[in-house]
Amino acid sequence: MIRRLFILMSLLVGLAPSAIALENSLTPEEEELIREIGIFNSAIGSMAGRFLQIDSAGGRLEGTFFLVRPNKIRFRYAPPSREEIVSVGRGFYILNREEETKYVYPQDKVPLRQFLTDEIDFLNGNISDVVMTDTFISITLFDESPLGTVEVALIFEIESKELWQWTLTEPDGSELTFSIYDVVKDVEIPRSFFYINPNYRSIAQ
Repeated sequence: MIRRLFILMSLLVGLAPSAIALENSLTPEEEELIREIGIFNSAIGSMAGRFLQIDSAGGRLEGTFFLVRPNKIRFRYAPPSREEIVSVGRGFYILNREEETKYVYPQDKVPLRQFLTDEIDFLNGNISDVVMTDTFISITLFDESPLGTVEVALIFEIESKELWQWTLTEPDGSELTFSIYDVVKDVEIPRSFFYINPNYRSIAQ
């Protein structure tokens, strides 16, 4: 898994900062591949696995994730962290189980949401960049937030059309890279995994 992470990171290093609008038209081959990736992943009803998160300073966190289409995802960080991220289509909630707090990012300001739908259509999304190698394709999507532009670069293996990694870039330029592994598909995931405790205290970002 670590070897795979370095391969994917080398692809991201090759990405130039996007100009927010896609500068060059996509080739018919790129459009067809992006369309096929959307169809393939839309058909996956659920996914579960492990993730490795690396931030701009090199800090590493690990955990497990659970995804149910449409619009449900949960990231649970391994101890000693007590945080998790949960979305059920009404926003991305950052929960702290120790402090019993929550804060929310609006759903329409997190470009990763475009991967969570059961009708993935990147071609009609906000694409700012597409980069291909012999093995991978990176599709960068963006949204505008009150603080500036938020981008996510999704990396798929071309042959399998599976998602391997994504990098979230905040308006201040900070990045979080998530690599997923030990992934299983179309598994039963309890609805309780996406429960957001209404008694948690809301805090400002």
